[in-house]
Amino acid sequence: MSLVNIDVTLRDGGYRNRFEFDLDYARTHARLSVAAGFDWVEIAYRKGSFKPVADLGLTGRGDDSYIAAIAEEIGPEHVGLILHPRNIDAGDLPAMHRAGARLVRVCVPAGDPGPALDTVRQAKEVGFTVCVNLTRVSQLPARKVVEVAAAAADAGTDVVYLADSNGSLLPAHTARLATLVKSVVPGEVGLHAHNNLGLAMSNAMAAVDAGATWMDSSVLGMGKGPGNLVAEQWIAYLDRIGGDRYDLGTMLHLADLLGRSVPESAPSLPLPDLVLGHFDLSVEERGSIAHSDHRQSVHAARALAGAAAG
Repeated sequence: MSLVNIDVTLRDGGYRNRFEFDLDYARTHARLSVAAGFDWVEIAYRKGSFKPVADLGLTGRGDDSYIAAIAEEIGPEHVGLILHPRNIDAGDLPAMHRAGARLVRVCVPAGDPGPALDTVRQAKEVGFTVCVNLTRVSQLPARKVVEVAAAAADAGTDVVYLADSNGSLLPAHTARLATLVKSVVPGEVGLHAHNNLGLAMSNAMAAVDAGATWMDSSVLGMGKGPGNLVAEQWIAYLDRIGGDRYDLGTMLHLADLLGRSVPESAPSLPLPDLVLGHFDLSVEERGSIAHSDHRQSVHAARALAGAAAG
């Protein structure tokens, strides 16, 4: 089994600490991540996680000087960033490449994929390996997933990622989507899993069994809400089934270092996020289900889900 693994801790983990990783830690993290066997380290958003915010920390901005520092540490062939097309201008992708990034991931909203596909085309012209994230894939009809995946492939995308933004996918659903996308794209299929229901590992295994070959994970699972596929568990699993290119000892050393260095990295499962995952609601709905009585939260979430389905 040949897999490509992306460590998304410095990026997705930034939702926990406002992206306030300092440069020394980021350099050490990236170096240990590659030593543990990761192919890519997704080091930051470029110009904001959702929209530009002036006081975001280092890994929420993805400045050229930061890219260059990490590329010097681990080599450009391991450096990736993610972006929302609305946040960048025509000069950003060439600047990122000159600074030392070689992989870019583009977030693609299914409702209006056009700008993202234009960004994919430009990124390919610049020379990037290009991934797209089909965001909130659990809320999309299968036909729409196939349609957008095919359009992304036509634009030149190398990897189509199923992004379980709500942490709501079940393993059988994950496998079906991976199989469908694999059938319509000539490139690779990946999974970006969130762990609202504790199913990130099961979904990862189901995706790989269905043909996915790219996988995201984060150290200690540090990521938005309850976090992502736990990197040290995933690497331990791959090592257990015969992945001889992984260094589990270095992986565990990195997990321990992150836990000691960044308090916000402590594993967490906020109960409202479990409810959001169960009802396939986005994090933007968190305030709508915030009640001191969890029974009221579940009732509110069920009503929201019913309204969305109707």
